[in-house]
Amino acid sequence: MIVWLKIIHISTVAVWMAGLVSLPGLYVQRAHVVDKDALYRLQRMVRFVYVAMISPAAFLAVGSGIGLIFAREVFTPWMAAKLALVGALVVAHTLAGLVIIRLFGEGEVYPVWRFLVATGLVMALMAGVLFLVLAKPDFDFAALLPESMSEPGALKRILEPLNPWATP
Repeated sequence: MIVWLKIIHISTVAVWMAGLVSLPGLYVQRAHVVDKDALYRLQRMVRFVYVAMISPAAFLAVGSGIGLIFAREVFTPWMAAKLALVGALVVAHTLAGLVIIRLFGEGEVYPVWRFLVATGLVMALMAGVLFLVLAKPDFDFAALLPESMSEPGALKRILEPLNPWATP
């Protein structure tokens, strides 16, 4: 079971991330298309890639990843950091969909600087995920928290003066 989950996860992550890297390159082509038919073909292709390929891959990647977390019981700090980066990839995915909605309106273009920023950001997130998965670094988040945060009942004691309904 775990082997099949890993196969699904790795293959869908590859499709998802490759799609997120390639989409800005397709967006840039919008500036060079002036013919209405060519513009319509580009729009159809971009929407097809996003809706029929990248989005299902993202859904399966996240779903199989969640399955792997529970199957392998990977509840470690590096996994929390990886999930934060995956969350940023989900935001990038959503923003890519919003760009598609607006990009093919009359007079819209996708500037080259935005292509460079979007591609660089997605590649940096991908590299971060890959690093965390392969290195599995030992994070010590306890060192960042005050000592009182590890005591039972400390949060209640800290926040009690802020409670307007507390009895004096």
